[in-house]
Amino acid sequence: MPDPTPRDTPKRRPWSRPVIVGALIAFALVATAGLYWFQPWKLWQDETVREELVVPTAPPQTAPPAPGASAPTAPPGPTTLATGELISHEHRTTGTVKVVLLPDGSRTLRLEGLDTSNGPDLQVWITDAPVKEGTAGWRVFDDGAYENLGKLKGNKGDQNYALPTDIDLDRFTSVSIWCARFSVSFGAAELNPA
Repeated sequence: MPDPTPRDTPKRRPWSRPVIVGALIAFALVATAGLYWFQPWKLWQDETVREELVVPTAPPQTAPPAPGASAPTAPPGPTTLATGELISHEHRTTGTVKVVLLPDGSRTLRLEGLDTSNGPDLQVWITDAPVKEGTAGWRVFDDGAYENLGKLKGNKGDQNYALPTDIDLDRFTSVSIWCARFSVSFGAAELNPA
């Protein structure tokens, strides 16, 4: 007659040490990649920039004018060619955008009183896209022609960006604070002739 006592079967652990270590390593890699990609700490870090509008001046005169000659006239001051008010898209954004013609003939795009969120890979774009309110305007700025004027210097304050000489302000009529990492506008302004 067989023995009625049950056999001792070894108890199997639901998770073995190599599986737990592998899962922890995988979690750490995913968390590190997510932190690098999203950079959430930037939401609490402000970068304030206080750039003045740099106006080139005439070179200093080395000799006084000859008798009877008229004194040279000072170059004209900066002229505002276009302006616009920033509206919010992905993040609350306020401030003024100006295109300024400088006495030497160069043009500068100026952000004044900018206040937006910080984020990864923010850039300043001048584009031919229409500025739309709400979520309809978040992703339109890379659909057509645009020129990247450079990395956003700070998410608050006043700052200047040189405009390329070939930018046609009749065609490029909007500005976006563009997050290249997520292809979304934080805020934008339509440029209206001054």
